[in-house]
Amino acid sequence: MPKAHACGRTASSKRRSSNTCAGRCCAGATVRGRARQKLDALLASKLATARAWELKEAFSHFWHYQSVTWAGAFLDYWCYRAMRSRLEPMKKVAHMLRTHEELLLNWFRAKGEVSAGAVEGLNNKIRVVTRRSYGFRTYEAMEIALYHTLGRLPEPESTHRFC
Repeated sequence: MPKAHACGRTASSKRRSSNTCAGRCCAGATVRGRARQKLDALLASKLATARAWELKEAFSHFWHYQSVTWAGAFLDYWCYRAMRSRLEPMKKVAHMLRTHEELLLNWFRAKGEVSAGAVEGLNNKIRVVTRRSYGFRTYEAMEIALYHTLGRLPEPESTHRFC
């Protein structure tokens, strides 16, 4: 009997010839022996936990698509399955994914050209300036501090009003 993975594929599967899932479904783990029998029994059952786990594992394949069209088709089918799963948390996730479908597909349109690192760095700088500006009396003062920190702008001639 060929070795089976947690996702149900075997080593002789047409989709991948190695005997690991390479992080797609079970972080390269192969389930063997009694654990395999227990996992098969759990997946064959109609328990809500098994159905939710199966949907979660299926969605992990979404990020491996190269084409916007195929990713969109996968997302539509996954949402269809989640809505018919009779699991309220999965229905909520499916509704949220459908609401943000265009934004999710933008990730595929960018094809890795846009790095989230720059955005994360900008958010971190904004957080630091906001934390430092708690002593300022007005929002405008904090806004000026943000402009000067992020834009490296020179200090204005008069930052304070003197009587």
